[in-house]
Amino acid sequence: MFDLNLLNSSLLVIFGFFIGILGSVMGVGGGIFIVPMLVLALGIPIHQAIAVSLAAIVASSSAVASVNVERGLANMRLGVALEVTTALGSIAGALLAGRLSSNIIQLLFALVLFPVSAGMFMKGRRALKHGHARPAPAAADAIPGVFDSEFFDHSIDSSTSYRVKNMTPASFISFFAGGLSGLLGLGGGIIQVPMMNLLCGVPIKAAAATSNFLIGVSAAASLFVYLKKGYLMPELAAVIIIGVLLGSFAGIYILYKARSEKIQIAFSALVFIVAVKMLLK
Repeated sequence: MFDLNLLNSSLLVIFGFFIGILGSVMGVGGGIFIVPMLVLALGIPIHQAIAVSLAAIVASSSAVASVNVERGLANMRLGVALEVTTALGSIAGALLAGRLSSNIIQLLFALVLFPVSAGMFMKGRRALKHGHARPAPAAADAIPGVFDSEFFDHSIDSSTSYRVKNMTPASFISFFAGGLSGLLGLGGGIIQVPMMNLLCGVPIKAAAATSNFLIGVSAAASLFVYLKKGYLMPELAAVIIIGVLLGSFAGIYILYKARSEKIQIAFSALVFIVAVKMLLK
């Protein structure tokens, strides 16, 4: 059993701090780093590690979602619509944990992420090269969609409006993202953010903020299954969550001040790293 002494606790708080920054800026939750660290570095059994990861994701989401909603960055209508299939997928993934081959799932997951990483990188690079890329304005006679929204971008000191498209395929992809959350403890944000950005046309900042709301609810749904099975290690989860909460509040500041294009390129690099890691594991 892992010895949760003062030194180890301090290191876990620091680790959680950086995970919290990552989660709040990019909307990914950080499960892709929490699970391997607990399993490989600390020797925690995989199911207990997933449970701790899901608890940390819930904490990170809870810390930043209310702020993002209050400031209009998170698209609540879009988030609630996608959450239905995400939560269903998350519960299904948690129930199937241990019954499916994780190697096959990870291989398919990695192969999907490579083109996603390339697409996000090229989009962010074009925006940096040609200046801030605003979504194309809607036609004057176009009927506003129920999921269309806008937010004030502090990095350019201007409002950004956008239209949301392709909701039907996005809902199916959200089910898959939720399944990964429940099955592997990833949070699903690594799929949700590029999906909303590339498929639905949501700016990267709004996509990350909306993902933070999404992954918190889906992680809570699957965490309940792990709690019922007795997998959660409360003391270990509490230490990591302390760091995650501190990092989440620091990440909010970065999210509001950073240029969208730079966040997008950084996210593409994160997706590529995750894909390589999943492929080689």
